[in-house]
Amino acid sequence: MVEILPPALLALLRNTPGLERSYLVGGCVRDWLLGVPVADFDLEVYGLSYPELATVLSRHGRADSVGKSFGVVKLTHSSGAVWDFSVPRRDSKRGPGHKGFDIEFDPELSPLEASARRDFTINSMLWDPRSGEVIDPHGGRSDLQARILRHTSTAFPEDPLRVLRGMQFAGRFRLHAAPETLELCRSIRSCFAELAGERVREEWLKWATRSVQPSLGLAFLKGSGWLDLLPELAAIVGVPQDPEWHPEGDVWTHTLHAVDALVASPQWPAMAAEERCVLMMSVLLHDLGKATCTRTEFKGGRNRIVSPGHEAAGGDSASGFLRRVGFQESWVERVVPLVVNHMVHSEDPSARMVRRLSVRLRPSTIDELCAVMTADASGRPPRPRGEPVSVQKLRQAAADLQLQASVPAALLQGRHLLSQGWTAGPQLGALLKAAYSAQLDGEFSDLDGAMKWVSERAWNGESSD
Repeated sequence: MVEILPPALLALLRNTPGLERSYLVGGCVRDWLLGVPVADFDLEVYGLSYPELATVLSRHGRADSVGKSFGVVKLTHSSGAVWDFSVPRRDSKRGPGHKGFDIEFDPELSPLEASARRDFTINSMLWDPRSGEVIDPHGGRSDLQARILRHTSTAFPEDPLRVLRGMQFAGRFRLHAAPETLELCRSIRSCFAELAGERVREEWLKWATRSVQPSLGLAFLKGSGWLDLLPELAAIVGVPQDPEWHPEGDVWTHTLHAVDALVASPQWPAMAAEERCVLMMSVLLHDLGKATCTRTEFKGGRNRIVSPGHEAAGGDSASGFLRRVGFQESWVERVVPLVVNHMVHSEDPSARMVRRLSVRLRPSTIDELCAVMTADASGRPPRPRGEPVSVQKLRQAAADLQLQASVPAALLQGRHLLSQGWTAGPQLGALLKAAYSAQLDGEFSDLDGAMKWVSERAWNGESSD
């Protein structure tokens, strides 16, 4: 780890009296062993009380007691870098929720005892900056090499959020859970209700934006029994699909392939976190409507499994799921239009169709819809992944109209009619709405055309007599 450790931090740890028993801990050790870039360095210091730690660190910059109740001191070093230091502690569960803990600081704890409170073995390793060795009291390194997600100790159930952390770790690091860990997760399903919505949402955000194989996170969720606590998702498990169109299997299986296909798309690495989350949640939820719309019909000489209207039916289920896991309305408003429009396929998309689609999707975009549709089409192995021709044509038609990421601006504005003697009121609003609809239909393409459209329909700004 020496090669990635900031020189100023390495010098601080090796040369500062009082920090002789300090170790890098948690995610930074795990990520270093995986070859993942390390952004944050967390340190645990043994042999000092919390006030003593703050005093030692204050000689090297600003030491803020930002996490005093958890024994954390944030050091803003004289170099400008910021690092978190903590003292060893014991956590004892005394009540529900993430605040229901008694915390006892004990600078004389051993690394074995202190690391036992961590969630998974892969997060329980320490790195000694003086010797350069990894201290691994719980077998995290071998679990990491074997891609096994295993709880560290019997203290795991004390914080049920750890189950959702397991979900996002499985997706981020391609992990499979140990059977005994899944069993422990199943034993605390009733604790889901005590989790704060914002904490649940944060774990879903990490799964959605950082996973390299998101299907493994969903598989963990199902194996742990926690999928049953999310009825909108659980409902698609076992829902059949016609094998001619979906050779991969049921709707749940298709969804696993589709989320993995999204991450494998060439555009994914360059996407910002917010766009990743919108697309991932849309692909995750795109077929929820099949749970209620799927049936068998005799078509084309045989019985076929069909799900007519599932895209529209999925809107309510998608919004219900997003609210259940803590997402705010602004996220619901972006995801639901992508879900209810994901079956918009046309071999020859007209300008009218593209303009109206862009309006139906807002605040999401046609580019985002194309990404969702491509992931959907690519989630059907053994059929190859790729952007369908119909999606390519939609994308091109939107580009021709410059509507890939926007909606048409209304040509006719209220000020145009007010200058012609109209008065503000419901009639003016109705006219502007009708004019915008006509614009989307292609009845005019500039302001002169809009004004002519108004005059030809004998709209009267003073009265409706």
